[in-house]
Amino acid sequence: MAAKSQFSAPKAKGGVSNDKAASQGQWGRACCSLMAPAVDIITGHAHLSDIWAKTPPVTKTAVQLYAAWVTFQVILYSLLPDFCHKFLPGYVGGVQEGAVTPAGAVNKYVINGLQAWLITHLLWFANAYALHWFSPTIIFDNWIPLLWCANILGYVVSTFAMIKGYLFPTNAKDCKFTGNFFYNYMMGIEFNPRIGKWFDFKLFFNGRPGIVAWTLINLSFAAKQQELYGQVTNSMVLVNVLQAIYVLDFFWNETWYLKTMDICHDHFGWYLGWGDCVWLPYLYTLQGLYLVYHPVQLATPYAVGVLLLGLLGYYIFRMANHQKDLFRRTDGRCLIWGRKPQAIECSYTSADGQRHHSKLLVSGFWGVARHFNYTGDLMGSLAYCLACGGGHLLPYFYIIYMTILLIHRCLRDEHRCASKYGRDWARYTAAVPYRLLPGLF
Repeated sequence: MAAKSQFSAPKAKGGVSNDKAASQGQWGRACCSLMAPAVDIITGHAHLSDIWAKTPPVTKTAVQLYAAWVTFQVILYSLLPDFCHKFLPGYVGGVQEGAVTPAGAVNKYVINGLQAWLITHLLWFANAYALHWFSPTIIFDNWIPLLWCANILGYVVSTFAMIKGYLFPTNAKDCKFTGNFFYNYMMGIEFNPRIGKWFDFKLFFNGRPGIVAWTLINLSFAAKQQELYGQVTNSMVLVNVLQAIYVLDFFWNETWYLKTMDICHDHFGWYLGWGDCVWLPYLYTLQGLYLVYHPVQLATPYAVGVLLLGLLGYYIFRMANHQKDLFRRTDGRCLIWGRKPQAIECSYTSADGQRHHSKLLVSGFWGVARHFNYTGDLMGSLAYCLACGGGHLLPYFYIIYMTILLIHRCLRDEHRCASKYGRDWARYTAAVPYRLLPGLF
């Protein structure tokens, strides 16, 4: 068994249960327990009003907490110039240029996410160990009321972005109108909606309310586990450490993020607006939430295996992205795996009619598969889930979701690239025939 022991209910603090049959039986009951509310409604044993009555409502405390949180992140993003790049070797912050938009524009961004993350977490730990303004479990204690607040913000932002796209877009040439109201709302009209010169919706909402909060949420879950059971399990530590590595990587490489699909190709609508405010912080922290209710102490060899899987996945994810970024920055004048990189020369025409030239890397991890960085991402995602042991299906929803998301992203990206590069893309896929796993897909 991966789970060496499971703790008892909160009122029996520190107790240990070794009921192997019960643990294994949870897998058999997992789907039933997850589908029970829907089944009860279909069979007439319950009504939506019954479920609604059991749902915690939005509270004044949650509204104040969430409003203060978003306001604080807006202040850190908008009013505090980045200083980390001045003393951290290798970190690129401050004002940076993004990729060329479909209309041929090049936007500038204020990169200060690492600074915002550091300030936020320094204040969190200062409060937990010295100031004691609020309990470290405050996020867990207000989890569902905060969900209501996040949903309100997600829909307000998405609706405002759509209205803005119709009435006062930042760059009308980069707007996309499909004629379908719901598609426009879901996928967005504006490519880079902004307020003023610097407040960029994409960069702020993807990184600040959601990803900065990701590690704070995990810390709150760990604090709750300590409060309930008198200790923090190694599974909770694994989830906190592995996901913190991913979050820190994101902010250390925030400039690189300006070249990814979210910024370079997606328009800003409900998909990004609501997803960043609600889906990201509430789904990506699912493992920590599960471990509050079902604390698992992993056997040491299993825990080490999960840690190694997560670190290997992170290494592949980071090095693959580093290789592509290095290749772009040096225009191929670099070494990858000790050799001069090989590439497919290609060209494309932007919306303004300008002809552009580019190169598609076929060396290093990019010669193994066309999206091998996603393979590393999936390995890390699987490690998060495995850290929860094998007692229930629920924590594994994350790897299922990420697999669907990244495969869909692969196919969407390749469709776009095939339309953009034409015959050059066919040459590239011939040179690198697999998308994620050599020999399989």
